[in-house]
Amino acid sequence: MILIGENLNIMSQTLGPAIRGRDPGPIQEMAKRETEAGVDYIDLNIGPARKAGDELMSWVVSTVQEATDKPLSLDTTNVVAMEAGLKVRKGPSLINSISPVRADEELPFIEKYGADMIGLLWGREGMPRDADERAMLTMELTMQANAMGIPNEKIWIDPIVSPVSVEINQVKACVEFMSMLQEIAPGCKSTVGLSNISNGTPDNLRPHLNRTYMIMLMKHGLYSAIVDAFDEELNMIARGKMPEIVNLVHRMMDGDKPDFSSLSQKELEYAKTVRVLTGEA
Repeated sequence: MILIGENLNIMSQTLGPAIRGRDPGPIQEMAKRETEAGVDYIDLNIGPARKAGDELMSWVVSTVQEATDKPLSLDTTNVVAMEAGLKVRKGPSLINSISPVRADEELPFIEKYGADMIGLLWGREGMPRDADERAMLTMELTMQANAMGIPNEKIWIDPIVSPVSVEINQVKACVEFMSMLQEIAPGCKSTVGLSNISNGTPDNLRPHLNRTYMIMLMKHGLYSAIVDAFDEELNMIARGKMPEIVNLVHRMMDGDKPDFSSLSQKELEYAKTVRVLTGEA
């Protein structure tokens, strides 16, 4: 699985001031640490960047690519800032993200700069309510892209993960949608902002929720995820090093009800979390 490191984010209490103050040291150090942790892409999230966003994004991209040769995911809702970053980027880029709302402005960047795109399923009425609305938004976005000569293989669909603490039906809808994606849009890749699943939960529970939900989505071919680069166990799962845990989660999704008294402590952590994420507990 492709892992995209989420840690270089303007919302960070330590990195935010460095980004806004144009201090390259902490930013390059984080880029190096994410590279050493083994992520495949580094996400550069500068937020809306309403004031001088183009200058900020071009500076961040230039600063980071001095420290690492990893592919970059450029993350902002500011269209001008996005293009500014693409102009100075010297290697593979991923536009994070293009929704049907912004498609007309940003789809031309795909061919112009040779980038791939994350297709964010955020519609004109906001968050999709279920798997069917996600399917409709996927078809709308891919049809727009295909009409401009962009193949499905360059589109990474993000169905939008929402916190389990807010709405269990949305958690289940993402899993259902992932099982439908290749029928709806053959060749499209998939990605999720994985940490969203655990937003608002106690810090000690967040890793369990993130890892287990990733495994649940892997059952339906999850291609990539935007993750905490420093979660070593999550990294191990993504690289195929914990097959017994993956098998346990997938069996439970198929209806198996293991005897909890027979499970190891590690297996029990995942089994209990599956029950939470499927709405059984």
